Amino acid sequence: MVAEPTTDTYSDALITTFIERYPLMDERGEVPYTFDTSTEPPTQDANDEWIDTYDLHAAAADIWQEKAAALGCNFDFTADGGQFLRGQLPRFALAQARYHRSRRAPQTHTLWMYPEPGGADHSWIANLAEAED
Repeated sequence: MVAEPTTDTYSDALITTFIERYPLMDERGEVPYTFDTSTEPPTQDANDEWIDTYDLHAAAADIWQEKAAALGCNFDFTADGGQFLRGQLPRFALAQARYHRSRRAPQTHTLWMYPEPGGADHSWIANLAEAED
């Protein structure tokens, strides 16, 4: 997924750190961690029932983005009758990053306002016609 046939640039340990940034819910619906709310602030506890499941496309996209940044100084030039199109390398890496980002696992986040502001009136509806007096 990241075109790294050797461990010269990206070692297995380094690629593992990229992968571990993106844990997913496993096929049984177990999440990778739970929150212990008995402590202040709540702490994150590992879920022993969770089967290791990660979003590999998200990790691959991060690696391609990093490669694009490293290749950003490449440019096209002509010398001695030859044309060198080195500027295509960062564009290719960014295209690969976009490819993998488009295939990452979908995510949903629910935001809750806490604490609720005092005196909040939830009966008001925007664009509702006002009663005429």
